[in-house]
Amino acid sequence: MNEELRALTADAEGERLDRFLGRELADHSRTSLQKLIEEGFVQINGNPAIKPALRLAEGDAVSVRIPPPPPSEVEPEQIPLAIIFENSDLLVIDKPAGMVVHPAAGHQRGTLVGAVLGYAPEVGAVGEIERPGIVHRLDKDTSGLILVAKNAEAQRFLQEAFAQRTAEKTYLALVAGSPPTPEGRIETDIGRDPSHRQRMSVVPPSRGRAAVTVFQTRERFKDHTLLEVHPLTGRTHQIRVHLAYIGCPVAGDGVYGKHASGPPRRSGKKRPSPHPPAPSPNLHWEKGGRQMLHAWRLKITLPDETAPREFEAPLPGDFLEMLEQLRRTVGESPTSRNISPPGPANNRSSAAMLTSLKSSTVGADQAASERIAAASAARRATPKEPYGCHTGESSIPGLSVSRWMFEPSVFII
Repeated sequence: MNEELRALTADAEGERLDRFLGRELADHSRTSLQKLIEEGFVQINGNPAIKPALRLAEGDAVSVRIPPPPPSEVEPEQIPLAIIFENSDLLVIDKPAGMVVHPAAGHQRGTLVGAVLGYAPEVGAVGEIERPGIVHRLDKDTSGLILVAKNAEAQRFLQEAFAQRTAEKTYLALVAGSPPTPEGRIETDIGRDPSHRQRMSVVPPSRGRAAVTVFQTRERFKDHTLLEVHPLTGRTHQIRVHLAYIGCPVAGDGVYGKHASGPPRRSGKKRPSPHPPAPSPNLHWEKGGRQMLHAWRLKITLPDETAPREFEAPLPGDFLEMLEQLRRTVGESPTSRNISPPGPANNRSSAAMLTSLKSSTVGADQAASERIAAASAARRATPKEPYGCHTGESSIPGLSVSRWMFEPSVFII
């Protein structure tokens, strides 16, 4: 892999260099960014910057050279794969919960990449040494659809589709409690949690990147809700952070859920949940189990094709078992409902909801990205609404929906 060059522009007067880089390069740890600064890989207006605490002026040109990771061989492994679709350019795989996508500290074996190399060794020459063929992220404990490219051209094409938001992703999430409204749109900025760098959190606009999530209620239970979720941007842990932020964390989420250990998800005051989940001692998966989040559907145009394809990964057994258990808890017969998600014939309300909530923000063009960026810039320049749920005009012109904003004064910066 060659050295990567990132060209950035400071957008806030007086911000520390290391904090600026932490916001713009959220996939890198603070320690690694400070090391890049100290070793001369960062320049400001063409001059080396060797102090992480250096204050930036608005408009400063910041360039970052990111050296390639040290060479490492991923061992091919003979692990069965649930392949949804395959052609000469890519694999569409239904990843099980518990499988890490690529090798990392403490997870050198049993990875998706190892399994792919055991099935298709040619993928080893595509992209990064540690993550050959990988197009997009999927957390270890999230199940469902993930794409793997078989050649460099296909990888670039597919990554661009995700970057330009022409790939439409649909997740199913079982959450503790319920959202303040049955359907809605969450629009905040997401960045590194300042008190826990391994987590992401909702942060003021100056410290994060714009993130937008649309959701709709699929089914209500006594203390839980099944949601259909559409992330319109692709921030790290976006769905988990956003759902926790509005008071209904993904069930079983040990990082952002109600049983998470360590510091709170946000600095400063803790906003009470509008619908706090009640204790559910019989649901063993709520504590210590995996997060109930599934990458259900993916709509994307493939290389050398003109019409988009839609792929679907059925809910895994543990997820279906939890839904059945919840239905029994509220006194329903396990056979009184189809425990699989509704099919296309019963999906008209979902399609109408999605069109309404994201019609002015998601599209196959640069305008969508520009509107989201403009909305984030507008929030930086205007007084913020109190945090909580608001119904009215969105910061995206022409969109009237329920949304969630935050008041910066509740943060300790």
